[in-house]
Amino acid sequence: MLATAIDLDPNFLENYLIRLPKQVKSVPLDVENKKNETEPTLSEADRADMQVFLAHMLGMLPVLGVHAFVQPPHAPAVSAPELTCKGKGLLARGYESTQGFVVKAGSQAAVQAVPSVPPGTLAMRQQLQDLGVLVEQGNTYAFTQDYAFSSPSTAASVVLGRSANGRLEWKDAQGRSLKALQENESA
Repeated sequence: MLATAIDLDPNFLENYLIRLPKQVKSVPLDVENKKNETEPTLSEADRADMQVFLAHMLGMLPVLGVHAFVQPPHAPAVSAPELTCKGKGLLARGYESTQGFVVKAGSQAAVQAVPSVPPGTLAMRQQLQDLGVLVEQGNTYAFTQDYAFSSPSTAASVVLGRSANGRLEWKDAQGRSLKALQENESA
C-alpha cells in the first residue's frame, strides 16, 4: 500500500539493502552485489520517502524470518544478566535478547575446532571469519562486534569449537547455568 503512494527507486533500495548487511556483518555478499558502491542521487523529498518505506520494510522483515538486516542491541535489557562461556583457556561474554543470543565484542573463541564438530558449526565459524566478525588474535579468535546467534547453543558451539548445549555452557557470575536461570524465571 505504501509502495503505491510513492515512487520507489530500485537503485536506492538495492544500494541501501546491500550496504546494511555489510555494516552489520550478518551475511556474506556475492561478488555481483559488491559492485554497487555508490548511492543514487535523489531529491531530499524522495530520499525522505524512501527512508520511510525502508523503515517500514525493515520493521516487517524480522516477522517474516529475515534477520540479515537486524543489528544486535548495543546493551542487554536490564533483566538480561551477562553470562560467560569458558573453555580451552578462553572467555566469552553474552546475553539473551529478543534477537537471539548475543555474544559481546571482545569475547574469545577457540581457533581449533574438534574433528567431530557439526558441519553447520564449521560453516558458521568460517562465515564469521569471512565477514570479519571473528579475527585471529594469538591463539584465540576475538569477536570484533556484538553478534546475535539464533540460540545459546549455536553461540556456545561457535565459541568452543565443538558441540555444546548453550543452556548448560552459559553461566552467570554466581555459576548458575542459563538453564537454571530460565527454570527459576518460569517458576
